[in-house]
This record gives sequence, structure tokens and C-alpha cells, in this order.
Amino acid sequence: MKKILIFIFFFLNFSNSYAEAKISYIDINFIIENSIVGKSLNDHMNSLKKTHFDKFNKLENDLKKKENELISKENILEKNEFQNRVKKLQEEIKSYRINRSKSNEVINNNKIKNTKKILLFLDPIIKKYVDNNSISLVLPKKNIIVGKKNLDITDPIINILNKQVKEINFE
Repeated sequence: MKKILIFIFFFLNFSNSYAEAKISYIDINFIIENSIVGKSLNDHMNSLKKTHFDKFNKLENDLKKKENELISKENILEKNEFQNRVKKLQEEIKSYRINRSKSNEVINNNKIKNTKKILLFLDPIIKKYVDNNSISLVLPKKNIIVGKKNLDITDPIINILNKQVKEINFE
């Protein structure tokens, strides 16, 4: 009986597996903001926002002028005429707000679509890096509370992305 226990203990003790899973983390937002193509996306989006902002700022100033003119003519115009002009101005303001909201939605959808383009280039780069470095699991940095800096693969991925993709045509 003693021999059986020693035999079982001996095999149980040496049957432990000492395999180690290599885990890393990556900051995708940092890559999108700081890579060459990410910076070009930011420039593209800023110019698009500026164009839309300038357009709607001009329209807003025109509406304010119309409002001020209408207020200054309140005592001069007949009550019906004044009410009709107020309604017309309110419709213009409503149309302005709807168009501005649609424009913001178009800008946001454009950013999402173009970010997906970058992610399409990034995905195979990450997969190849993971295979080449025998990494078992890659987690997003936003879900990491504490981690060693040497587990962060963001910088090598940015370097590879910058070498492989210099420019993307954004719409």
C-alpha cells in the first residue's frame, strides 16, 4: 500500500504542465490617433468639420440678422404680417437645426467608416505580429487596470503600420 501511495504521489507531482500562455495588450485608440494614417484621418476629419462649421456658422449669422431685423420691425408691421414673418423665420430655424443635425451625423458616420478602413489594414498586421511572437492572447488596453510595460505591443504595431501603410484615400 505504501508503494502505491509513493508511486501515485510521484506521478502526480511530475505530471504538472509548465506551459505558459503569453498575454499582451494593445491600445487601438492610441494607434488610430498617432499612426501616419490615423493622423491623416484626423486632418481629413478636421477639415471636413471646419467646412461644415463655416457653412452652418454663416447660416446661423444670417438667421440672427433676420431675427434682429424682424424684431426691429415689430412695431412697424401689421400684426398678421409680423406673425407670418415669425412663422417663416421659425421654419427656417427648424430647417437649419435639422440640416445641422444631419451634417453632424454624416461627419460621424464618415469618421466611423474611415476608422474601419484603418482597422482593416491593422487587423492582419496584429495577427501576423501575434503569430510571429507566439502571443496567446491580446487584450485591449482600456480593459487593463495594471500591466507591465513590456506586455504592451502598441509601439511595435504602430511602427509596422507606419511602414506598410503610408496613405489611405478617405471619403
